Amino acid sequence: MRVCVFCGSSPGKGPSYQDAAREVGAVFAERGVELVYGGAKAGTMGVLADAVLAAGGQAHGVIPQGLVDREVAHTGLTTLKVVADLHERKAGMAQLADAYLVLPGGVGTLEELFEVWSWALLGLHTKPIALLDVDGYYRPMLRFLENMSAEGFLADDFREMLIVTTDVAEALRRFADYQPPRTKWT
Repeated sequence: MRVCVFCGSSPGKGPSYQDAAREVGAVFAERGVELVYGGAKAGTMGVLADAVLAAGGQAHGVIPQGLVDREVAHTGLTTLKVVADLHERKAGMAQLADAYLVLPGGVGTLEELFEVWSWALLGLHTKPIALLDVDGYYRPMLRFLENMSAEGFLADDFREMLIVTTDVAEALRRFADYQPPRTKWT
């Protein structure tokens, strides 16, 4: 199984975000789950890839040439595919992935989450998506999503298709049992 992980190009405040990235990397390697991610060495992205590799796992990166030029590419990965832009990066990661795991991150992480989630709502893929809610990082967003449902902009079953957990092993178990809901307009 290959899991695409979206996470931060920054380390975040405090050690919990980096610790979570290390734990995800160790669990992936232990269970033979291959990492697919954005190919950078910075932030929790780099911590995650280093943890996977240090534990003997496989890490596949997809990164735009512009970031390679800025010397943020992780050059020690199992594979590193260099693409033209962020659109190709996301398409390349999606092509490689069987599931998505979202760790805490910034605007780019949220953009990636919402794009693959909207693709799922439209039936463009049936891959599971999980949020790893480290230290309650995603609680404010989850409240916003509840409000979105309450206001009629997001059906409850579409909101509930996001797997929310604090444990990477639970996310992997739930990936195995995942059944996608209906798609929008069906």
